Amino acid sequence: QVQLVESGGGLVQPGGSLRLPCAASGSIFSINAMGWYRQAPGKQRELVAGITSGGSTNYADSVKGRFTISRDNAKNTVYLQMNSLKPEDTAVYYCYVDLFVDRGNYRANEDYWGQGTQVTVSS
Repeated sequence: QVQLVESGGGLVQPGGSLRLPCAASGSIFSINAMGWYRQAPGKQRELVAGITSGGSTNYADSVKGRFTISRDNAKNTVYLQMNSLKPEDTAVYYCYVDLFVDRGNYRANEDYWGQGTQVTVSS
């Protein structure tokens, strides 16, 4: 009933930039937290950045000062602006949304994940 669609991944040279949008659609009543995770080959999935419904943000130490998370509540979309990319940023990036789904006569708190988008930083 809820779909997350990510885009914006690709191949970029070290020092380059990418912007990842993730749009949520479906029977959404309200959205709480939104975030981005990543998983590199052979490693566990890790939190990259998160943003609350009030706009508070948090970042992994490895991306502070380089990445910026933002959201457009009117579009149910979360963005990850990635600057000064490094080879170690190479991973599949997943968006995450914590929301209330409109089930008709009640609202259910549910979590959803995007399908993942590959980001490769290489010269």
